[in-house]
This record gives sequence, C-alpha cells and structure tokens, in this order.
Amino acid sequence: HCPEIAGGLPVPRPPAEIEPGADAAEVLAGRARILTPHGADVTHHFVTGARAALTTARERGVAMAVLKESSPSCGLHEHYDGTFTGAKDPGPGVTARLLLDHGIAVFNETELARAREYLDELDGGRVSP
Repeated sequence: HCPEIAGGLPVPRPPAEIEPGADAAEVLAGRARILTPHGADVTHHFVTGARAALTTARERGVAMAVLKESSPSCGLHEHYDGTFTGAKDPGPGVTARLLLDHGIAVFNETELARAREYLDELDGGRVSP
C-alpha cells in the first residue's frame, strides 16, 4: 500500500516535504502543510493517503508496517525538513504518525530484523523462517 498513490498523487511525482518547523501531528491536525519545491500544497493527498492506509490496516487486521524512512508520509525516525536541501528533522511522517497513534507498530526498511522479531512475538513464534 502506497499512501501517496492512494491519496491521488501521480507516479512519478514531484518531491514534497512537511513545511519547515512543522511535524506530522500538525499536518494531521490541519495546522501545517506538505509542499512541493514550487509551493504546491499537496497536504490533502498525504492526509487522504494516510487515512486510507489506516483503513486498509484496520480492515485487514494489520498489527505492524514496514515503511520507507525519511518520507513525509512514511518516515519513522525522520523526515525531510521542508527546505528541499536534503536536511532532515526528527520524527515520523504523516502515515507513520497516524498508524502509531492507532496502535500499529511501525518499522523502517533498515529494521527488518526487529520487525521480524516483533512479528514472531505476535505470532508466538509460529512464523517460519
């Protein structure tokens, strides 16, 4: 599930970042935006996609997700800082924040071993290697 595509963004799509000084919780609360380098406001697409991801997770009984780090949508530990310079701010992206807020464990692509351990714990060790 790609929240950005589910939210209506095209492939390929221009880069987008949470505006400087803001975080995903502020985006979800409607107090901050996600912008492209040219200033286009794509917040609606990211919020809609995050909500779609949560809906899909709930419908399918998902307990954990592995998401792409640094994305304004899927970043877990950091996201680009809104300056389009490659600099990053700590904190999750919009989808990661929404999933975490609803009790879904989130890991990034470098944490696959930890994600596997978590899955094994959930399944009581019944998952085969």
